[in-house]
Amino acid sequence: MYKFFFLINPVSGGGQGKVIHKFLPEIMESMDFKSDDWKAEFTRKEGMDEQILNALASTETLIAVGGDGTVSSVFSIMLSSEYASRVQIGLIPLGTGNDLARVLGLYKPFVDRGLLYLVRRLLLAKSRPFDIWMVNGKYALANYFSAGIDARIAHDFNHDRATGVISSNSVVANKLHYVKRFFADRAYYLKSGRISMIDRDSEFVENMDLTGHKTVIVGNIPSFASGANPFFKSDMADGYLEVVCVPNMLNFLLAIAMGGVPVLGYFLKKYLLKSRKVRSLTLDLADNEYIQLDGEDLSGKVGSRVKIDFATQVRMLSLEE
Repeated sequence: MYKFFFLINPVSGGGQGKVIHKFLPEIMESMDFKSDDWKAEFTRKEGMDEQILNALASTETLIAVGGDGTVSSVFSIMLSSEYASRVQIGLIPLGTGNDLARVLGLYKPFVDRGLLYLVRRLLLAKSRPFDIWMVNGKYALANYFSAGIDARIAHDFNHDRATGVISSNSVVANKLHYVKRFFADRAYYLKSGRISMIDRDSEFVENMDLTGHKTVIVGNIPSFASGANPFFKSDMADGYLEVVCVPNMLNFLLAIAMGGVPVLGYFLKKYLLKSRKVRSLTLDLADNEYIQLDGEDLSGKVGSRVKIDFATQVRMLSLEE
């Protein structure tokens, strides 16, 4: 049984995963870990689910090295296995948004002090509880889910990357391309939609017509779209989701730009955006609606009805108290 198992996405962050893999032996030896205390593998496109399952079965702590999508793949496998209560999960952020790393206190040390410093800190970190949700009984939701303009942007970004329009793996280049996609897709809105939410008392069901809205955002963590926070008093381990239904572009821009501003952000999220705490929800959308889950494009993969329920709680390594 390994103390640590590193699953490394070799292409994330412009290939920085390969740098981590190269220096891991030196780092682990400097911290008095023996060679049989840990293992590192590059993720594989083919057979990745089996690879994750084997890693979970052979370690006390699995560390995903990559973007939010890499760790989300781990969570999805944990939903259908017995390892949620036994294996701790760590994250070394090499993606574009890195929203989960931000709320776990991992992103700032990474930016300020570098990857190697973060690895050393993470290996000594304590874990904290973290909610995982299930989308249509299949997909794990760790960070957020959305349908609308932001999901359309994510879809077009992923299409551009897959077709070679984006030729760089640079985080900065990716963010600049996201801005370009925003201006290209700014007129998009939900053609039809309805949401049914069970509130925090598990008694009252609230229904809303979302037709014509710019987006609906469902959050598990207080970070969205590379650090924005449109949610009111979000907590990643309280058994609740935060739901923000955004009717127009002005509200969308305010949510992204002003949500984290003290005082102003508080009133914005409570009274203008009206963030709601819910235990579960059902979304009925148009058949061709754009959908994203933890930054990954799910358009056309989950159908027009989306149901989100609590799944389990895991332990995440965190540098936040």
